[in-house]
Amino acid sequence: SEKKILYVKNIPKIRLLEIESYNKLAHRNILGSLMSLNIDNELFGDIIITNEHYYIMIVDSIYDYILSNFTMIGNYHIKLKEVDLDILDNYERKYQEIEFIVSSLRIDNVISSIIGTSREQIKEKFQNEHIVLNYEVCHKTDYTLKENDVFSIRKYGKYRFMGIIKDTKKGNYLIKCNKYVDN
Repeated sequence: SEKKILYVKNIPKIRLLEIESYNKLAHRNILGSLMSLNIDNELFGDIIITNEHYYIMIVDSIYDYILSNFTMIGNYHIKLKEVDLDILDNYERKYQEIEFIVSSLRIDNVISSIIGTSREQIKEKFQNEHIVLNYEVCHKTDYTLKENDVFSIRKYGKYRFMGIIKDTKKGNYLIKCNKYVDN
């Protein structure tokens, strides 16, 4: 699990639901449909897609609500089936490694390089809350990325900043990010 939730009192019971659909689903559509149910994002965990199987971890307290209300993803009808947590014991997140040159490690600069647009257009993404850094909406365009920071760009995916590979002769940085990909 990448998403972690800290509980200081009782550890809640966690359930794993498999989402059954005749249609191919995307992570963003699953997440969007869950968010449209107005569920606090601390009540569900990772959405895992592996071998065209779709899973969501939830806390027990919303189990009945999810079963009753989470019936569609986009225009597709879905069914939910509880499965044993052990089914994901051998699951490993898949990444696509990308390397590119940036002039600074500011998040707006790195995102600009990833999606190939100006830093001015990136400011709009921050203003519209399309950038999430370490699972929190990010408003600071001048945040300097640190090794293992996780950030997502709405409609472009989720990334982990792996760090600087080397400095270039022109004073820039060759950096590496891992882009999350569905299995």
